[in-house]
Amino acid sequence: MRAAVASGIFAGRGERDWLVGAAGSANVAGDMTLPRTLMLWFWPLLLAGLIFAASGRGEVAAPDVIGIDKVAHFAVFGLLGTLVVRTGCRPWAAVLLVSLYGLADEWRQSFTPGRMVEVADWVADSLGALVAVFFYTRWSRYRAWLERPLFGRQRRVENPAAVVPNQPS
Repeated sequence: MRAAVASGIFAGRGERDWLVGAAGSANVAGDMTLPRTLMLWFWPLLLAGLIFAASGRGEVAAPDVIGIDKVAHFAVFGLLGTLVVRTGCRPWAAVLLVSLYGLADEWRQSFTPGRMVEVADWVADSLGALVAVFFYTRWSRYRAWLERPLFGRQRRVENPAAVVPNQPS
């Protein structure tokens, strides 16, 4: 039963082509080893932990601007949705997981003194995940921009002769 559920949520071998752009960005397709899988889930779990810690605080420092908390919910849960879909999770499942996490976060806030539950926060969480996952999976330039190496680092090339164009034979 668990294998059937997992195969529905996570794409199988060769089914993750929607995630790989023309330049080969976000190359999570192919065989997934346990260390690689754990590294892919590190960032989403870290962000979820930070959200959990922040929602347990009685007061959260924020500027006194109307609606700024909804923008923050939209952005943070959009980032979480992007990180979850990068693990190889199907887009609909990533949005569902993040939306359910946002719902659980709002429910948890009902037990925190000084905090209140707002359905609008959960809507902002869900919409942030939906929009971010949509753009990440459908807009290859946006995905390539997000996947570019930091500080100009390039990936190591195993066979440099194979990638040099117009080389005489």
